[in-house]
Amino acid sequence: MWSSLKSSIIIVQLLLLFSLFQVPPALAIKKSYIVYLGSHAHGSKVTQPVLDRVTDSHYNFLASFLGSKEKATESIFYSYQRHINGFAAILEEEEAAEIAKHPEVVSVFLNKGKKLHTTRSWGFMRLENENGDVPQMSLWNKAKFGRNTIIANLDTGVWPKSQSFNDKGYGPIPGKWRGICQKSRTNTDGFFCNRKLIGARYFNKGYEAYAGNLNSSYKSALDHDGHGTHTLSTAGGNFVAGASVYGSGNGTAKGGSPMARVATYKVCWPPIDEGECFDADIMAAMDHAINDRVDVISISLGGDPADYFDDGIAVATFHAVKHGIVVVTSAGNSGPDPGSVSNVAPWLITVGASTLDREFQAFVELQNGLRLKGTSLSVPLPEDKFYPLINGAQATASNATDSDAILCKPGTLDPTKVKGKIVACLRGETPRVDKGQQVALAGGVGLILCNDHLSGNELIADAHFLPASQITFKDGQSVFSYINSTSNPQAKLQPPNTQINTKPAPFMASFSSRGPNTITPEILKPDVTAPGVNIIAAYSEDTSPTGLDFDNRRIPFNTESGTSMACPHVSGVAGLLKSLNPFWSPAAIRSAIFTTARTRDNTVNPMQEASKEKGTPFSYGGGHIRPNRAMDPGLVYDLRTEDYLDFLCASGYNQTQLKLFTQQPYRCPKNVSVLNFNYPSITVPELSDSVTVTRRVKNVGSIGTYSALVLEPVGVSVTVEPKSLVFRRRSEEKSFRVTLKNKGYHLKGYVFGKLTWSDGNHRVRSPIVVSTAHPS
Repeated sequence: MWSSLKSSIIIVQLLLLFSLFQVPPALAIKKSYIVYLGSHAHGSKVTQPVLDRVTDSHYNFLASFLGSKEKATESIFYSYQRHINGFAAILEEEEAAEIAKHPEVVSVFLNKGKKLHTTRSWGFMRLENENGDVPQMSLWNKAKFGRNTIIANLDTGVWPKSQSFNDKGYGPIPGKWRGICQKSRTNTDGFFCNRKLIGARYFNKGYEAYAGNLNSSYKSALDHDGHGTHTLSTAGGNFVAGASVYGSGNGTAKGGSPMARVATYKVCWPPIDEGECFDADIMAAMDHAINDRVDVISISLGGDPADYFDDGIAVATFHAVKHGIVVVTSAGNSGPDPGSVSNVAPWLITVGASTLDREFQAFVELQNGLRLKGTSLSVPLPEDKFYPLINGAQATASNATDSDAILCKPGTLDPTKVKGKIVACLRGETPRVDKGQQVALAGGVGLILCNDHLSGNELIADAHFLPASQITFKDGQSVFSYINSTSNPQAKLQPPNTQINTKPAPFMASFSSRGPNTITPEILKPDVTAPGVNIIAAYSEDTSPTGLDFDNRRIPFNTESGTSMACPHVSGVAGLLKSLNPFWSPAAIRSAIFTTARTRDNTVNPMQEASKEKGTPFSYGGGHIRPNRAMDPGLVYDLRTEDYLDFLCASGYNQTQLKLFTQQPYRCPKNVSVLNFNYPSITVPELSDSVTVTRRVKNVGSIGTYSALVLEPVGVSVTVEPKSLVFRRRSEEKSFRVTLKNKGYHLKGYVFGKLTWSDGNHRVRSPIVVSTAHPS
């Protein structure tokens, strides 16, 4: 008996001991998700009780998974009530997966962070000739400078005190406007709206769900970054005479639609984990912008390409386009890598970045007589004389490597070796302006920023903190060679000066993201390219021109580069076209801009990459924009909501999802193909034998006959039927077929051609993009 009792005691003790040292189960990790339920079927006027019932339905729906309405209420931080149906909530991964299985759910996806598409750390629009990039008075006058248009910007907010948003001469705010001017709780930052800047909202719950509570001083629509002010003024800024950056580029600043009303929807906040603009906030902003009745939405930000129903921008913008709103987005700054383009949904206008025929020249002179053309917007050297010159690696600090010091990374330069000298630093890995900061902190007097091989000939004018000049890769190699060839190298930097009508221009920016489209290869992206290098526009005076902590300067205008800057150029043009043709669909406006764009530079040669290689439609889409031609495109490739739904059918989405998407039954057509989607380009990946695609064009000009002109891609025969289209009235539509056949050349990669419809006056040009595979 005692033996049995003793054994029992030992077993209990062992169990107790085991329980003390047992590893507890891992705590479930909660993240923020978006539960997308499709569309609402509200009427034109929605009352607050209706919106409250929507939110309550979201609480009840989530409660069925979490066990109580109280838990659901605590979890949900956004209820999308107006046009987008869904909510954003804090959930466990298992909970999100279970919700995704529900038949009333279209998709559940993570609240991901996206980036601003400026190259600052990582327009000033001037009148030009007929072949230039910006609207001439003919378009501006006909469109009344965009006076009837409301342009919205999703970005970092706005600096309302900028003269670009002066409302002098403006009449009453348009009666259709439903928006508000949201201010901070205390309004200590003095934010205001007026008859030009008619609205402002800010959204940060998605950011806070990921990053934690935001500093209260940021919680307003005020632009603490400069990016939002720059992009909004490029799209719709008023006329401002005498604008410049430290005297360079002096002229009259103006947006693409200078008399448009503008509104800001702030969705971007201090960067965290490479994200700053979160999906949940973007969707909330878009839901309000649609309801506020804007005409154009400009979005200079993006993330990695994703499934259309798992991407906040793609989901939200579909609802906007369905309501007739033109949405323009930036292509991204991950070039020149192939397949790097973002914002690839076919209902978006996706914009790459190219140069202007204007340079801010800052020459570098070496004591051996070599004179190299660079660019900068910095202050001049204290004296016009030669200074000792070294490269970063010659000043490597004791705890750094030469490979880091040549890039002038923080803490890599030895002050005893830098003091009083000009330092040549290699571009890459750290911000351009930060390299100048490191030289200045080490006691240097100037910076020569030498492009790496990928940057090639792309020169970006920055308001450097110290005298500086950025030079091309080839010229940079000359500087490094000179430094290594003599015991006492010296150089001087000439003050910046502005030159216009420079050649060749435009050419593609190396940073501009490239195709092919990795989500739907049959859809060419980007759509077009626009000025995105060294663009002068309004800037926030709450930050410095470099955005670096040590820089205390404040200026009303600044240069920025990136597809962020290219995007609002197209947004402004879209505003003019919307004002001129209020009943054109977003697809018609895209087509007009796309098919009238140019693919040759001002030397009448094919547009080049920054590396001087020939550009392709994967760089520039339809080409570099020509707004005046877009005013009268002749024909357009139009799209209706049903066409987009057919596209989604062909992309593999089911009818249950589409019913939720549209709030009405939709039957997918039989044998529907993405190749027949009525896009203004023809892209066929992996053409093994032959394929026939169909397109449809609408006459938006005068009556006449259009003939087909084809430039065949190498190794591909192209046949168009019929070869001519006769239009007897305006708005008449005609269909045609294009048959592409692989000639069996076994070519590698993509080849390019074009189809042009011409009536002798208009030239409606569409790229043909084909990759060939071995015939079966």
